[in-house]
Amino acid sequence: MKKKAIVLFSGGLDSTTCLYWALDRGYECEALTVAYGQKHDREVRAAETIARRLGVKQHFVTLNLPWLVSSSLVDKNQQIPDQPLEQIESGKIPSTYVPGRNLMFLSVAASLMDAIHADAVVAGPNAIDFSGYPDCTPAFFQAAAQAINFGTERGVTQGVEVLAPLMDLSKTDIVRLGVKLGVPFELTWSCYNGGDKPCGHCDSCKLRARGFAEAGVKDGSVEE
Repeated sequence: MKKKAIVLFSGGLDSTTCLYWALDRGYECEALTVAYGQKHDREVRAAETIARRLGVKQHFVTLNLPWLVSSSLVDKNQQIPDQPLEQIESGKIPSTYVPGRNLMFLSVAASLMDAIHADAVVAGPNAIDFSGYPDCTPAFFQAAAQAINFGTERGVTQGVEVLAPLMDLSKTDIVRLGVKLGVPFELTWSCYNGGDKPCGHCDSCKLRARGFAEAGVKDGSVEE
């Protein structure tokens, strides 16, 4: 029997590459997409389009937590930072950090995994080209995997995997992997700002642009 995986799926470059990676590894995948008041809710529409194209069952969850407005990714009155790449990679946690986001997402994914008797949770954190978020690190995901195995029926009876296949890859490596897997880059959405086209100024846009440039690949989501 095929192993089943829950893929945390935002519709961005990283999570889409993870979904294609899991399908390529032979997992029967179900996607979990979370809306939490993010300005870039365009990514939810992107996730829906890609999941439909793949014929992957998709679960939608909305988290209505008022305190998440502490993040500029949620608070419409805060501007998304526009900073040079060297500052993005300084390790300082930026205002776009959403408190406990991956902790919440993994908890919801673990609950779904337990309910439908899946074997793995797949997520797309990256600790190389990232904005310094503490919940995108190997240490966090190792601890989360242990907690999920101790705290779910599926975990204590047979053991489950929490997979982060992009953790040690640069954005350039992720783009190259996406090319091999046939990821439809033009359908993905990474920009932290809402709108009809990527802003080109936020952390996510800048890291993505460098990844495509260094990989020598055209980013179909960006107009010439």
